[in-house]
Amino acid sequence: MAKFAREFLSQSSWFPLDVGLFYTPFVLSLLILGFLKLKQPSHRNSPPSPPKLPIIGNLHQLGTLPHRSLRSLSDKYGPLMLLKLGQVPTLVISSAEIVEEIVKNHDIAFSDRPSLTAAKVMHYGGSDFVFSPYGEYWRRARKICVVELLSQKRVQSFRFIREEEVASLINKLRHESCSGRSVNLSQLLLETSYGIASRCIIGKKAKEDGNFGELAKRFVRSFAGFSFGDLFPYLGWLDVLTGNIGRSKAVFNEMDAFLDSVIEAKTNSPENNMVDDDHGKKDIVQILLHLLQNDHDSKLTINNVKAILLDMLVAGIETSATTAEWVMAELMKNPRVMKRVQEEVRRVANDKGRVEEDDISKMEYLKCIIKETLRLHPAGPLLVPRETSARIKLQGYDIMPKTRVLFCYRGAP
Repeated sequence: MAKFAREFLSQSSWFPLDVGLFYTPFVLSLLILGFLKLKQPSHRNSPPSPPKLPIIGNLHQLGTLPHRSLRSLSDKYGPLMLLKLGQVPTLVISSAEIVEEIVKNHDIAFSDRPSLTAAKVMHYGGSDFVFSPYGEYWRRARKICVVELLSQKRVQSFRFIREEEVASLINKLRHESCSGRSVNLSQLLLETSYGIASRCIIGKKAKEDGNFGELAKRFVRSFAGFSFGDLFPYLGWLDVLTGNIGRSKAVFNEMDAFLDSVIEAKTNSPENNMVDDDHGKKDIVQILLHLLQNDHDSKLTINNVKAILLDMLVAGIETSATTAEWVMAELMKNPRVMKRVQEEVRRVANDKGRVEEDDISKMEYLKCIIKETLRLHPAGPLLVPRETSARIKLQGYDIMPKTRVLFCYRGAP
């Protein structure tokens, strides 16, 4: 058992390498305790499940690319599969038909979110609209995002920002091409995505805020890191000993200070006092501050505002850049497809010298390429996990409360 624990802690990509052998006795004692407390088998009809090891369950079967490992397992055990990730029962759903059944018949039961360590530490106690539990606040936050922040009218009001940033990208590519120099397209696409998102959300380019781009990367890496408490609830204290909580808090404090500076600048800006007729010209920070100060029905707090801003900044930057990068990579691998889409772009643009957003709706082949890229390379193949709030019957199987739910995207080969 001791040998197994040392090898697992040192080799598994799910555990930080700095845990070290110092913590092995603590881990062993609590793992054995958890093993002795395993529940007796029940008579409920559970979904198919791969064989699992004591204590760690199916963790060893996830590998470095969990979404691909889950797909391989679902090919063998079916589109509805129950895993044990550590001590957490996890339902993996990889069928569009089952998802449709859930939405129609069990939507509320599947609408809750698990209480993740990273969300509690780095997302203001899970008070954003992504990680907040299902309830009254979640409904208010979702309504604000749909009606105020992401409506069609609001998206169109930022059109000039997108056009300016894309034009800047094209000019950089043209200049480097004429100079005969190679370009780092990945970096340029990321900078463009940062520019668009930061101007829409906080009203200025990310590069004007020094190391904001690097801070956002560190925030994402820290958020996606392993946490003992998420898979072994009785080992949550190890996150403190290993320094995981301390590192997360340090990155969060930097991001919190950045958001405070943005909100303070907007609060003291004359633009924040624009009349309601100019509401469509405000950036997202100004809209949220307007709701905070004037719409008492929304019941927003300053931490809620910062949590929603954090969702926008983190989720809206790297995903767009990554998708665009995959589009270009696939086109470079397929010269025939590249030539055909180039012909379509030139035909629709019709000597205008640039492509406008209205032209994209006429480019059917380009839209097919984007859809195929999203199928092959989804930016979030597993989405944010959910958690069941009641016992339900799904496809003839019994699904218990507090079961974590992963929707495994199966479009990619």
